[in-house]
Amino acid sequence: MERRRAAQSTGSVSMRQKRRHNPNLAKIHRSYTVEEAASVYDVAKGTVRAWIKAGLPVFDDKRPMLIPGSDLAAFHKARRTKNKQKCKPGEMFCFRCRAPKEPALDMADYKPDTATLGNLVGICPDCGTIMNRRASLATLEQVRGKMEIRYC
Repeated sequence: MERRRAAQSTGSVSMRQKRRHNPNLAKIHRSYTVEEAASVYDVAKGTVRAWIKAGLPVFDDKRPMLIPGSDLAAFHKARRTKNKQKCKPGEMFCFRCRAPKEPALDMADYKPDTATLGNLVGICPDCGTIMNRRASLATLEQVRGKMEIRYC
């Protein structure tokens, strides 16, 4: 609760920002009330009630509503994985457009971080934002697609 208040006072986290909640916070062998689940994930009680309306299972409709910890963890795992999109060869993910795209002019720079791992850096053809993709030297040919890669 203190983190949320501190974030609100500093303005570092907007209230409308969607958050991905860590599914490992819920203990699978424990049952939670709405209030307890809200405190575990540092959200409002109304948010937990919205999760219940969105399909989070509860034991029964009686009060207090009890939420199985295993179902709470599974609910958040499913919400995390449903929006993931894999990039095909020759694609990089644009965070502004929120979609995998081929870089402008099919060109990218490879900037090594270590001897075997680095970043592919390109420009989004639609919005002009810098796009990145992690790649190792071993998998660079598989990731390449039809991109022209310049080594920096």
